[in-house]
Amino acid sequence: MPLRCRCRDAPTAVNLNLHHQMLLAPLACGGGRGGGERTQSWRDYPALKKENPKLQEFYDALLQLPEEEKTQFWDALRRELPNSFRFCGSKGHALAVERLLRTRYIPEIVKIEHQDGRPVDPPKPVPWYPDELAWWMTTPKNVVRKFPPFAAFQKFLVSETSVGNISRQEVVSMIPPLLMDLRPGMTVLDMCAAPGSKSAQLLEMLHVGEESRVRKVLRQYAKEDGLDLGDETKDEAEADLEADPSDAGRATGLLIANDADYKRGHLLVHQLKRLSSPNLLVMNHDATQFPSIKLPSPEPTKPVYLKFDRILADVPCSGDGTARKNVNLWKDWQPGSALGLHVTQIRILVRALQLLKVGGRVVYSTCSMNPVENESIIAAAIERCGGLDNVEIVDASDQLPGLVRRPGLKTWKIMDKSGRIWNSWEEVEKFTKESNDGVVPGRLQSSMFPDPEGTKLPLERCMRVYPHLQDTGGFFITVLEKKSEFKAKPENEAKEAKTGEENEPATDNKRPLDANADTEQPAKKAKTEEKNSAAATPAPAAEPVAQREERPSKPKKNGPVEEPFKYLDPSHPTIQNIKEFYKLSSRFPTDRYMVRNEMGEPAKAIYYTTALTRDILTENEGRGLKFIHGGVRMFMKQDAPSAEVCRWRIQSEGMPILQGYVGETRVVHLRKKETLHKLLIEMFPKISDGGWQNFDEIGERVRDIGMGCCVLRVEPEGDDPEWQERMALPLWKSIHSLNLMLPKEDRAAMLLRVFNDTSPLINISLQRKEKKAAEEAQQQEEQEQEQEQELEDIDVEDLPTPEGDD
Repeated sequence: MPLRCRCRDAPTAVNLNLHHQMLLAPLACGGGRGGGERTQSWRDYPALKKENPKLQEFYDALLQLPEEEKTQFWDALRRELPNSFRFCGSKGHALAVERLLRTRYIPEIVKIEHQDGRPVDPPKPVPWYPDELAWWMTTPKNVVRKFPPFAAFQKFLVSETSVGNISRQEVVSMIPPLLMDLRPGMTVLDMCAAPGSKSAQLLEMLHVGEESRVRKVLRQYAKEDGLDLGDETKDEAEADLEADPSDAGRATGLLIANDADYKRGHLLVHQLKRLSSPNLLVMNHDATQFPSIKLPSPEPTKPVYLKFDRILADVPCSGDGTARKNVNLWKDWQPGSALGLHVTQIRILVRALQLLKVGGRVVYSTCSMNPVENESIIAAAIERCGGLDNVEIVDASDQLPGLVRRPGLKTWKIMDKSGRIWNSWEEVEKFTKESNDGVVPGRLQSSMFPDPEGTKLPLERCMRVYPHLQDTGGFFITVLEKKSEFKAKPENEAKEAKTGEENEPATDNKRPLDANADTEQPAKKAKTEEKNSAAATPAPAAEPVAQREERPSKPKKNGPVEEPFKYLDPSHPTIQNIKEFYKLSSRFPTDRYMVRNEMGEPAKAIYYTTALTRDILTENEGRGLKFIHGGVRMFMKQDAPSAEVCRWRIQSEGMPILQGYVGETRVVHLRKKETLHKLLIEMFPKISDGGWQNFDEIGERVRDIGMGCCVLRVEPEGDDPEWQERMALPLWKSIHSLNLMLPKEDRAAMLLRVFNDTSPLINISLQRKEKKAAEEAQQQEEQEQEQEQELEDIDVEDLPTPEGDD
């Protein structure tokens, strides 16, 4: 009998700690079932029957698949979903981690055999994903639990996930970002972004080639600035400075990741912070009324508003394509789930098209297979935006070769809340007039149905992915391009018709999170249709002409007030002290440092953002826009042993951005693998009293360098394939010891990745304290024993002399 963990059935309120545990759930927990021995936190549940007559009736009638393919479709939808994951970060780093999977773990896994002698299927790259950076596996749970090679691979997967190098993500959810044609320097909006797996893909695309571009620019001035950058790499030599040319190689693009739910917004922050991008803003707004964002204008009377190059509208949906991982859908699915979201989905897509630049792209996607959430939304939104002259459906059939897909539907049926299937709106109207006292059957409206005269829209350019085509979930994707500016038409009056369902909420079935294919997650919030449609009509698009300044409506108070974003003047004493201590190059901007407190003074942390992010945060202060995250922590306040030592250390997440601009007086060059191993495995290793001699090539340097934070540049030498990746890490030197300023999970992950070492960390300082405490305790005990002996001696001396002894 299958087992189920109680925590999987907890309420959907987001708990970051619980979510983190879910992300790191073992491979053996595919589909939220099984894995491990019984404990007190586990209990037996009957197997959930994967049957729903209405669901099967609807999709059999809708898809009209041949009998053999129909069987394949339903069999696939009932099977557990394969585990899948994606290598994250910069392309070079992701390829380095992926190479470890190929060279260290796969060779051991392929040696495993089933009892009948068949070899076990190892993890394999997803054939259509670029550079083979996405992988999946179908290995049964009992095999994963039983064999050490899988256990070692699982430990690697969990470790790399914890530090953000691997994302556990369902395969089909990786598709939409890949169709956006996103390039460095672009402005991007993810309208319904939580939990953040797609946002992470978008953010990585904005940073493609940045590291190599920055190094190429720095090398041009290295001699002048006194920098030692080591040998030129192949990536550096091939870097294209024109890809994002305006900020000395640094990425200038912007991703705004938005979610309507405050708690899910902070889940989004938790996911994306690991990418350490200054090009990210997280906002908390209703996507149907996403506000216009003001930009600096040379003429105060002519306000300028941000328009986006690319927008992802991965909207809330009924989620019937996720039935393989969200098994409760089999018992909970109702046709009303999709019908109740129809208007919201149209509003989100129309608002996206309003916010888009001419020539820009919107990718619309759902994890539903229902045309009422898919093709009908595309048709209705294009109609509201003025037709094909203004919005074009892009043919993406030549993109992602190897991805098996089906064209969008041009005709379809709709099932109403009662389960009755309708072929056309005319059929509904006839029934309404003749048999239903003028009341439209539950939630139906004209925009849900195909054009009775045959649509002129090329809906076949939409993309449908079914579970049986390549063993995935179900998904729908459409790419739209804006051809010209437009004024959106008012919402169709037909939807105000009497329906008999006016006071009923739309749905309780929400779209599950796609961060982890193995676990059920809190769902995307769906904003249901309101009675007063005018109140929910999307805000007008910002026009690049003189107009009255747009004042967005004040956001609902569904979370605590966020700390303000306050930028520091470049002449601020703290900034000047930091610049002098680290001998920062004048080529690194000093007008992008920011703090988050009302006073606007450095207290605990100093953040760094891009110039565009700074302009947005300062220009929109007090306008009611709700920003909940922005910037990378660059410096953290640290206790310093003397006034000469800068109290602001470089934070590990800011190090990749800043390290190339730090002067050589604060840089330590490390080239040998074992030296890094010693620094990783030992916390607070001693350098006083000759201890520096244990650090080989960096020994003399760490002995002589001044106290405080410095940059440890890891520049591997030799031919070891697992010792090739360049890194920059924050290193703190105190009077007696060194310490890599990395979180414990980062240390452990690096030890496993670079050295295949799972040994526990050695805390030298703690050991010294424990040894000292033990010695003091021993000394105290000895002193107490001596005192007791002295008291006994005194007592004996004071006793009266026994009679007869005189």
